[in-house]
Amino acid sequence: MKLSEQTVLVTGAGRGLGSAIARAFAAQGADVVVNYRRSVQSAERLAAEIGGLAVAADVTQADQVETMFTAAQQHFGKPVTTVVNNALADFSFNGDARSTADTITWEEFDAQFQGAVRGALTTTQRALGGMRSIGFGRIVNVGTNLFQNPVVPYHDYTASKAALLSLTRTLAADLGADGITVNMVSGGLLRTTDASSATPEAVFDLIAASTPLQRVVTPEEFADALLFFASPWSRSVTGQNLVVDGGLVKD
Repeated sequence: MKLSEQTVLVTGAGRGLGSAIARAFAAQGADVVVNYRRSVQSAERLAAEIGGLAVAADVTQADQVETMFTAAQQHFGKPVTTVVNNALADFSFNGDARSTADTITWEEFDAQFQGAVRGALTTTQRALGGMRSIGFGRIVNVGTNLFQNPVVPYHDYTASKAALLSLTRTLAADLGADGITVNMVSGGLLRTTDASSATPEAVFDLIAASTPLQRVVTPEEFADALLFFASPWSRSVTGQNLVVDGGLVKD
């Protein structure tokens, strides 16, 4: 299915990376559902800009996800074909303020697992009926290169994304026969999102100096790469993790 024929749900699209992903799909002609939790004004502005639909939902809550999918079906007249699990539990990439091995609590881990793993599972499960009805589905999860290269040891965030990568691969094995692919795109530090705005400039400089491209990837560059897994060119690709970080990590 061409990108222009798809109905795409981008979770956490009210700001930051999610907004860039929503714009990238819209630029290819896709119908886009702009999911948000609290960023109502920016989400509604984005939806108006790209001709999409802004819908509030906490993606960890099945009843709210059900309402969101129903609204998308009614608005666009067709099921969601593509889910981008981008929503991030409240988190700030500030290495100076991170919880260390001595101080981190299970509650911090749980918050990240809820956002990354439970959120992706909830949206995926709700999308399956529509995807199976048309014999096509694309699920793209957003991960991190900190799994391969924990340059800053964010214990809770990195562990949740590692679990999401495992879920990506088991779902790919389970859903392939239905014409549904499941992949992950993993980035490093992005210049700049709300989550990375607290990152010291010295860290940006260090990352840039360590990459072959000698710069930090932007949200727009990351979003463009993510389109591949929803496009016809990736129709035989599933269960994979594409690292988009300027070459810092060789996965």
